[in-house]
Amino acid sequence: MSAVSVTGAGMTTGEAPFVEDAREAGRLYIYQPYELYSEDNHRAWRTLYARLLPLWRRYANDHFLGGVESLCLDPERIPRLEDVNRFLSPLTGFRAKAVSGYIPAFQFFDCLRRREFPTTITIRRADHLDYLPEPDIFHDIAGHVPMHTDAAFAETLVRFGECAHTAAEIAAGIPDLETRTRRLTSIVRAMARFFWFTVEFGLMCSPAGLKAYGSGLLSSFGELRHSLESPEVQRYPIQLEWAVNQTFEIDHYQPLLFIVDSFDHLFGLVGRLEEWMREGKLNNVAPGEPAVNPGDLASFLR
Repeated sequence: MSAVSVTGAGMTTGEAPFVEDAREAGRLYIYQPYELYSEDNHRAWRTLYARLLPLWRRYANDHFLGGVESLCLDPERIPRLEDVNRFLSPLTGFRAKAVSGYIPAFQFFDCLRRREFPTTITIRRADHLDYLPEPDIFHDIAGHVPMHTDAAFAETLVRFGECAHTAAEIAAGIPDLETRTRRLTSIVRAMARFFWFTVEFGLMCSPAGLKAYGSGLLSSFGELRHSLESPEVQRYPIQLEWAVNQTFEIDHYQPLLFIVDSFDHLFGLVGRLEEWMREGKLNNVAPGEPAVNPGDLASFLR
């Protein structure tokens, strides 16, 4: 075992030469060099898992808890993606796919359509566990992937991917560049907001009361409890028109969260999102966050 795998930066977010080299070379899809994880990296995973496990049992929805069990995640060590996929793929056809970092919006949604989940392979520093503005392997594997074991939720993600193709088709049919850019920017912003308030920060009804299913909540030690117990959080049954017009910011706990009845309910909402897209109802959603960068727009036009 090399020295870097024992005591060095290893695969720490922002400090991993393997990932930085891949980015500089333009390699988006990569493999997981498991031998490069340092003991500090594994300690970060172990600490995060130990802190969140009792909160999952109290605040997470049953589908997530079943997914954690089905994936046989190791509480002590960062998982190998090949092991995760060995348990995941037979259940829903999904698989975790290692990436070097940010993936343009269309490519991300298209991966979901193909039942592939772009997965970050670095992990946050062991001494900075509470907040990270970008995904890491704990957020992706412990926050997202357990939900991918549920058939209804998996089909919802595939439907999101199909929405991206619909957006691209609509954009391709608009000859005027200015009009095409404006409408596509609005559609992409609407998709991003809806994904944020559901897949990332969604709440769900259950016989035991409200539970979290959003990965941003399930991978956050502080925000998971806050989302369901704080009187400062507004929680409303989701309305599609509200979600696509609601701005959000990523650098603080979310003050507004939306509730779905079930994953069948969520699947139906994604279907309506696509219908609204075709009907032009997403052409002029409210301005504001999130910003839509040129790379995301270009990914829909290629």
